[in-house]
Amino acid sequence: MKIIGIVQAIVSVLLVVSILLQSRGSGLGAGIGVDFGGSYHTKRGFEKFLVRSSVVLSALFIVVSIVAVAIVDV
Repeated sequence: MKIIGIVQAIVSVLLVVSILLQSRGSGLGAGIGVDFGGSYHTKRGFEKFLVRSSVVLSALFIVVSIVAVAIVDV
C-alpha cells in the first residue's frame, strides 16, 4: 500500500507540473466558451508533448487511484 501512495504522489506532482507548463495564451474566455478574436493554431513540439503527457498522466492517476481504493476495500 505504501508503494501505491508513493506512485500516486509522484504522478500527481508530474500532472500538476505538466498542466501548469501549458500555454495560457487563450485567456479566461476560452475556458467558458467565449472567443475574443483569438486565432486557432496547431499544437506543435513541446506544447503537443505537454498536452499528451497530461492526458496520459491523468489516466494513470485515475488507474492508480482506483487500484488504491480497491486494495483498501479488500
